[in-house]
Amino acid sequence: MKREDLYKAGFIMRPHGLKGEVTISLDADAPADWESLESVFVENKAGLVPYFIEHISIRGDKAFVKFDDVNTPEAAGALKGSSLYLPKTSRPKPARGDFYHDEIIDFEVIDDELGLLGTVQTIEQAGPNRFIVLSHKTKEVMIPVNGPFIKSINRTKKTVSVSLPEGFLDI
Repeated sequence: MKREDLYKAGFIMRPHGLKGEVTISLDADAPADWESLESVFVENKAGLVPYFIEHISIRGDKAFVKFDDVNTPEAAGALKGSSLYLPKTSRPKPARGDFYHDEIIDFEVIDDELGLLGTVQTIEQAGPNRFIVLSHKTKEVMIPVNGPFIKSINRTKKTVSVSLPEGFLDI
């Protein structure tokens, strides 16, 4: 599977217990239905390797997972820090006006008054708040996702239309 067909769903924090389970920190874009997953891709030095899930339990933003053929704390410890990826086709379509973090990277951000501001570099999560991060005239700009600033997202044209208040870019 190609990297561009996958999205990051979390990372392995540490081993859990004595039978090879791991504790996973789930990303905000992670699917709500982890229990139905049969496998994930784990990124290691060899690249993206599929791991099959023996069992999984979810508690808040953490998951406790037992992978097939990972049967000792040492084997689980070797996975510590590895990122987990899932196929983009496995996640539900976002609600109207919403988006997944990775799908708008490199979209052009266009303001109603100022025109092209730059391209989306990343999405930052700060507590419950999300920010679109872009570079505008050598300055990093963070536009809140929550609030009245984002007017629309056009996936076909790869644009994010915003309406920033006067002086927003001067801050």
